[in-house]
Amino acid sequence: MITDIPFIGPHLANRPNFQKVIANTGWLFADRIVRMGVGLFVVVWMARYLGPQQFGLLNFAAAFTALFGAFATLGLDKIVVRDLVKHPERRDVLLGSALGLKLAGGFLALLITGTAIALIRPGETLMCWLVWLCAAGFIFQSLNVIDFYFQAHVQSKYAVYAANAAFLLIALLKVALLLGRAPLIAFAWAGLAEIALASLFLMAAYRFNHMRIRAWRFDKSVAFDQLKDSWPLIFSIFAVMIYMRIDQVMIGQMLGDHQVGIYSAAVRISEAWYFIPMAIAGSVFPTIIHTKTQSEALYYQRLQKLFDMLALLGLSVAAVMIFSSSYIVQMLYGATYAAAADVLTIHIWAGVFVGLGVAAGGWFMAENLQKYTLYRTCLGAATNIVLNLYMIPAYGPKGAAISTIISQGCASVFFNALSSKTRPIFIYQIKSLLLYGLVLRLYFFCKKATRCPLSSF
Repeated sequence: MITDIPFIGPHLANRPNFQKVIANTGWLFADRIVRMGVGLFVVVWMARYLGPQQFGLLNFAAAFTALFGAFATLGLDKIVVRDLVKHPERRDVLLGSALGLKLAGGFLALLITGTAIALIRPGETLMCWLVWLCAAGFIFQSLNVIDFYFQAHVQSKYAVYAANAAFLLIALLKVALLLGRAPLIAFAWAGLAEIALASLFLMAAYRFNHMRIRAWRFDKSVAFDQLKDSWPLIFSIFAVMIYMRIDQVMIGQMLGDHQVGIYSAAVRISEAWYFIPMAIAGSVFPTIIHTKTQSEALYYQRLQKLFDMLALLGLSVAAVMIFSSSYIVQMLYGATYAAAADVLTIHIWAGVFVGLGVAAGGWFMAENLQKYTLYRTCLGAATNIVLNLYMIPAYGPKGAAISTIISQGCASVFFNALSSKTRPIFIYQIKSLLLYGLVLRLYFFCKKATRCPLSSF
C-alpha cells in the first residue's frame, strides 16, 4: 500500500481523502498507459497498412463525427458528478434522468452527423458509411452515465476495468483485421464494437457493486434542472470540438485526405499524453469542491499548485519533442509520413495550454461560471477557424498546427484576462507559465538548506 512507502506513508496516513484521490488518479493513469501503449502500437500498424490516404479518410470521419458529439453528451458529465457528490441519496433519479437525456441527444447527434456528411461529401459512399458508423457510437455512449457514479465516489477503477476490457478485445480484433488485410470499413465497425462492449462492461461493473439500472427513473423536473445547468457546456463542448477537430476537417476539404493522414499521424503523438492533465484534474475535481467549503485561501493555493504542475509538465514534454520528433515519426510511421515530424514539433506546444485549460475547468465549475466556459471556447473556435482559412492554404498542415496553438492559448488562458471575474485565474495561469511558483518554492527550499549558498539571503 502507498501508506507503507517510507517518507510518503506518514504524510498520507491521516489523509484518507487524499489517499482516495491518489488511488483514483493511479487507476486513470493505468487506463491511459495501457491505451497509449497498446493503442499506439495498433494505430501505427493501421497507419502503415492503410497509408496516408485511407488513414486520412478514417481520421476525417472520426474528426467530423466528433464535431457533433456535444449534442450526444449534452455537457452533463461534470453536472451529474457534482450533483451525485452533493446528493448521493438521489442517485437513481439523477442517473435515470441523465440517461434519458443522453439517449435523446445520441439519436439527435446521429441524424445531424449523417445528414451533414451527405451534404458536404455528396456521392462519397465510403465516407458516408464511415461517418455513420462513427456516429452510431453516440447511442451506446449514453450508458457512460454509470461512469459518473464511479467518478463521484472516486472509484474510477471500475470504469477502467470496463473500458480496458473492451479496448483490449477490440485491439486483438484489429490485429486480426490487419493480418487478414481487411478493408477500411472493417476498422470503422471495430471502433463501434469497442464502444458497445465498453457500455456492456460498465453495466456489469455497476451490477457487481450491487446496484441495479432498473432502479433508475426519469424525472422531467430533474432532467430540466440538469439541462438548465449544462446548456452553456453543450455549446462550449461543441466549440471545443471545433477548435480541436476542425483543423482535420478543413485540411480534408482544402488539401485532400492524404494531408489529413499526415496531420493526424502527428496529432496522434502530440495528444497521446493529454490523459495526464485530464486524469489529474478529473481526480482532484471533487476534492477542489470540498476544499472551497473549508478555506478560500487553501482552495486557491491548491489551484495554483495544480496550474504549476501542469504548466511544467507541458513545457517539459514540448521541449523534449523539439529534439526527437523526426526520430519518433520515422521510427513509428516510416518514411511515408516524414512530413508529420514538422507538424509534431509545432503542435506539441498546444499541450501546455490544454493542461491549463483543463485545470481552469474545475475552477469555472466550482464558481458556477459555466457561461464563461462557453464564451472562452467560442473565442477559441472562432480564432481557429479564421486562422485556418489563411494558414492551411499558405502553410499546409503546419499552418493548422500553428492555428491550434494560438486558439488554445486564447481560449484557455488569455480569455481570462478580459473579465474581472476571471482575471484572478489568469494571473495564476501566467505565474504557472513563468514557473513562478516552482522558482519560489525552490528558493525557499534552498534558503532553508544549511549548506546552500542561498541560505544567506
